[in-house]
Amino acid sequence: MRRRTPPPPSPLPQLRGVDPVRVRLPAADGWATVRDHLVERLAAGAAVIDGMLDAGRIVDATGHPVTRGTPYAPGMYVWFHRELADEETVPFPIEVVHRDEHLVIADKPHFLATTPRGSHVAETALARLRRDLGVPTLSPAHRLDRLTAGLVLFTVRPEERGAYQSLFRDRRVAKEYEAVAPYDPGLGLPRTVRSRIVKERGVLAAREVAGEPNAISRIELVEHRDGRARYRLTPRTGQTHQLRVHMNALGVPILGDPLYPVVTAPVPPGDFRRPLQLLARTLEFTDPMTGRRHRFVSSRALESWSSYDDWASG
Repeated sequence: MRRRTPPPPSPLPQLRGVDPVRVRLPAADGWATVRDHLVERLAAGAAVIDGMLDAGRIVDATGHPVTRGTPYAPGMYVWFHRELADEETVPFPIEVVHRDEHLVIADKPHFLATTPRGSHVAETALARLRRDLGVPTLSPAHRLDRLTAGLVLFTVRPEERGAYQSLFRDRRVAKEYEAVAPYDPGLGLPRTVRSRIVKERGVLAAREVAGEPNAISRIELVEHRDGRARYRLTPRTGQTHQLRVHMNALGVPILGDPLYPVVTAPVPPGDFRRPLQLLARTLEFTDPMTGRRHRFVSSRALESWSSYDDWASG
């Protein structure tokens, strides 16, 4: 099997911790110029593309600007920075739990996306940490939902990222989450929930369907008071929204969840009230680079348990 040739390194530096966009021109030779292809391929429109070309903001592998007349060359790479819109600052810090030459363990707050996506680009955990730590090569080995707080593993060296990602893929990371949800005295716990979960593109909420289970979660009751309970959640698999779906299916949806049991209207930008009461509490694994056994614990507390009135009132 022929090994795929890796793309050349980017000639552009990161912008506010965000990588430039890389575009590879397809092998088909259906365009006279690079400009023609970009106008057809990108949603920005001809006027925006022409403005970027005229300003020298689109470059080739040597860092030289691509012009409106640059001939199309199949397999050619070009780079540019997307326009970074003003984003609402998430007013909570990221705590660095551990840092060494191989990895960074960050304790992410609620409302902060792990990586750039959609309208969250520079105001993400990845971009913030790259800027704050001065490590432009930092990359995530896994992700947490934007609304979920807790521990995320980032790798320092690109050549080692695959080894850390394989820990999660092969289920060699022990993960525990904590959640606050209603207390149901009739719910028999602990129990292991197994179901098949599907998440369709463009649909906000995942759903359970009939079929072979692809999602397994261990649910345990830690303590309860005043109609609320604190739960320990141990996912054995990693489906999108898995813990949120399983808690909802048990009749105890996690407090602050805007999707389960019903999808609620989006909150306005800057509204950081009543965060989802789900926390990635621990990560435990054997480091593939050093052989050292790690166990990391988040220092965050779920506000609805420690101070429900403050959480509920926002």
